[in-house]
Amino acid sequence: MERTKVQRLYDACNAVFCAHQQAGEAGRYLPSFRQIHSLKNLLSAYICRTDMPEIVCNRLADTIEAVDVGIDEYGGGSPSPSSSPDSSKELIRAQAIDKITYIHIHECDNFSIGMFCFPAGGTFPLHDHPGMTVLSKLLYGSMYVKAYDWVKFDTSNYRTIGLAGKVMDGVMETPCEPSVLFPRSGGNIHAFTALTPCAILDVLSPPYSDELDRPSTYFLDYPIPSLPGYAVLEERDVPEELVVAGAPYLGPPIVTKEDPCFLQDYRP
Repeated sequence: MERTKVQRLYDACNAVFCAHQQAGEAGRYLPSFRQIHSLKNLLSAYICRTDMPEIVCNRLADTIEAVDVGIDEYGGGSPSPSSSPDSSKELIRAQAIDKITYIHIHECDNFSIGMFCFPAGGTFPLHDHPGMTVLSKLLYGSMYVKAYDWVKFDTSNYRTIGLAGKVMDGVMETPCEPSVLFPRSGGNIHAFTALTPCAILDVLSPPYSDELDRPSTYFLDYPIPSLPGYAVLEERDVPEELVVAGAPYLGPPIVTKEDPCFLQDYRP
């Protein structure tokens, strides 16, 4: 039976982020750039044009879309263009989402897969991803993104403060290429504001963990007028205005490596 798109994503993440366990190795495993690029390709969107070769146009059908992870981006119960094998299955109606909503798909010690759905105007404040590699795919809609990387920071007073350089300050809209951020580059500290209803699919490795000193830390930014493109970032408490609801995952089920039926023949 053909694997679903989300199953292929899980298989690839398991092969990349859990390779050290499969080889019986201890310690934190750092994937290569080539491995991260292969994961990005699974999420990539190609805009089909008449001057493109057919093989490139066909790649569009292989990208993960909202319906492939249980979301109807069009809402209203109307049929949506999709390659989903089960278009009659109940889906989350994107247009009915009225607050930022997280949909959990999978989490293990090495990686997590989930989605944040935003109503128009929804804002996720500036926050970091300590020691993480993160791949993000905008599934539908458009959002304003502001992202920084540290230049220098200090934590001696129990609050992080420092100088950061701006990596992105602009709008993302579908279809667009996935973004990749690393522990020290790529825009590890970022904020989102939804310009339209939108959703973003995230792969985090490793996941957040308070117990393992990987909490999510929030920041205020103070741009430096005399130094364009740079700002002072200062740690803040979790914003009171940030409310994230939860919703069940309604997409195709994932067969994990703990399942006896796990697909053993994945080749990245």
